[in-house]
Amino acid sequence: MASEFDQYARDYEAMQKDPLRHSFSKDGTFFFERKWLLIRSYLASQGRGLSSMSWLDIGCGKGELLRLGRPEVASIAGCDVSTAMLDLCPDIPSRPMTAPERLPFPDQSFDLLTAVCVYHHVAPDGRAALTREAARVLRRDGVLAVIEHNPLNPATRLIVSRLPMDRNAILLSAKETRRLFDDAGLRNLDTAYFLYLPEKPFRMFPVLETALKRIPLGGQYAVFGHKR
Repeated sequence: MASEFDQYARDYEAMQKDPLRHSFSKDGTFFFERKWLLIRSYLASQGRGLSSMSWLDIGCGKGELLRLGRPEVASIAGCDVSTAMLDLCPDIPSRPMTAPERLPFPDQSFDLLTAVCVYHHVAPDGRAALTREAARVLRRDGVLAVIEHNPLNPATRLIVSRLPMDRNAILLSAKETRRLFDDAGLRNLDTAYFLYLPEKPFRMFPVLETALKRIPLGGQYAVFGHKR
């Protein structure tokens, strides 16, 4: 997995070009913005103040999501199996992962963990271990947010089937993700489906996606849980 993403690092954006994906947003920045909006909205709904939070992004890649949220949190950190990816985000405090299911941080280090489109690259028999590791490095009442491609969405499945970096991907459902949370002792608090609308209509009618978030057909989903 590490060597695979090392070879993709320099051309990652170009390799993500797909006509269907492009129809949602000409600039891939929108996809990161949409995820950060969702995470921020969830935390606000729970009365959690971002300004005091320490945040780790698992599989941070080149740090795009962390840069979006950095002005609003107390501290950020990233980790990734690909050292070539980490080399491209020298402004992000980061550590390499020696294995997809091991996090290179001490117990109870963070208030917020995110794993965005990471789990479908982890072998199914390694996902429980990764989730237990996430629970280990979370502080009490810390939040884990896992965002994944929704296998119930046919457009998502088509895009994934055409992208070279996803050639070995095995998608997982929100139900499976919630089960991973349960098995790791994390309390499931919310599941939201999103990416129903392309960028332009979303910016005009963001409330529409909020209204649809319980319908399991969005392009991606987010599962949020707390450490008990």
